[in-house]
Amino acid sequence: MKQDARPGDYVEIHRDKEIYEGVLLEAPVSEKGIILLKLDNGYNIGFNKKDVREIKLVEKAVEEKENFKVEQIKGKPAIGFVVTGGTIASKLDPKTGAVKWLESPETLFKFYPEIFEVANVVKVEVPFLKGSENLDFKDWQKLAKVVGEMVNNENIKGVIVTHGTDTLHYTASALSFFLRGLTKPVVLTYSQRSIDRASSDAQLNLKCAAIAALSDIAEVMIVGHATASDDYCYALRATKTRKMHSSRRDAFKSVNIKPFAKINEDGLEIIGKYNLRSKGKVKVDLKFEEKVALLKFYPGQSPDILDYYLKKGYKGIVIEAFGLGQIATKEARLSWTNKLKEVVKKGLVVCMTAQTIYGQLNPNVYSTGRELADTGVIYLKDMLSETAFIKLGWVLGHKNWNVKEKMLENFSGEFNSRLEE
Repeated sequence: MKQDARPGDYVEIHRDKEIYEGVLLEAPVSEKGIILLKLDNGYNIGFNKKDVREIKLVEKAVEEKENFKVEQIKGKPAIGFVVTGGTIASKLDPKTGAVKWLESPETLFKFYPEIFEVANVVKVEVPFLKGSENLDFKDWQKLAKVVGEMVNNENIKGVIVTHGTDTLHYTASALSFFLRGLTKPVVLTYSQRSIDRASSDAQLNLKCAAIAALSDIAEVMIVGHATASDDYCYALRATKTRKMHSSRRDAFKSVNIKPFAKINEDGLEIIGKYNLRSKGKVKVDLKFEEKVALLKFYPGQSPDILDYYLKKGYKGIVIEAFGLGQIATKEARLSWTNKLKEVVKKGLVVCMTAQTIYGQLNPNVYSTGRELADTGVIYLKDMLSETAFIKLGWVLGHKNWNVKEKMLENFSGEFNSRLEE
């Protein structure tokens, strides 16, 4: 078989009567008998080497050189920019067909210079580059330090954080609790498709994030597509937002509350309540108890799982309950009532949130709810499970706090007494 091409080159794959065009990819070590090709439609296809007559070079891959410089335009407001990883901080590797991290933040700005139509990016930080599924509380603490320093910089009007989508709402909630007395906007944004794809959602998200960062909304918020089309974005409260779709551009939705604002390239329209921009310094409160867990209750589940958490030294657990706050009680073959009393007495803090996502818990409606409430479980009304998990770790990190009192205190808009779709 004749072959002059290397991975990354645009080629023609010749079989007996068929010709395929695309980018030649590196084959995994375990599949050396396979030739991989990325077709023009974006899909990958594999060929057995024995069936390929020729790989014809059409165009050599061009090595890109990073020569983009971030320029400051006199008179434009200044923002800070934090890159943490995720799809928005990656691009296609033509050799493998997978995405890889950007070589520098400047690469992102090169693809989407529109952000500079809105503001000057005067400070850029990269505390880590990770897929968001790999983050934990230590990463949230590191990020909060960086963001806090930017917020306390008098020259910076707001901060943008780019992040992966999978755990974006966890990180956003963590920043909401870690950054006390926030005086400026902190905006987390994302993309579902890498920045080098024509269909990427990063362009609109970044520009809308910049507009939000210059607004008077002194909140931690998530900014991203409001619909599947490139028409406008929503600014969403961090503690009341959830990823509701695995791949759509409008993956994130507010739950039980309106968004702060509707944003398009022309500006921002306020539609919800928020804290106003003000003067002063933000306090960075990084206390966090690592030994917390989030548990989804299912029919027939044994309460013995709580013994595992006690044995492993856990301090608190959030249980996602049915309906208004029900799990198996004394009528059930596997009742949780006595076990809950036991573990709460031994010091394990147990909180309840709703599996239904929308609506709120109310243990007083049914006798079973009142039975569970008597065990010492803390019902968290309409608080989202992910937010409750973060808040519980943060509250337990303050060893002298009254846990129940603080879990029911509305620190960062995690409760909404008037539920809204």
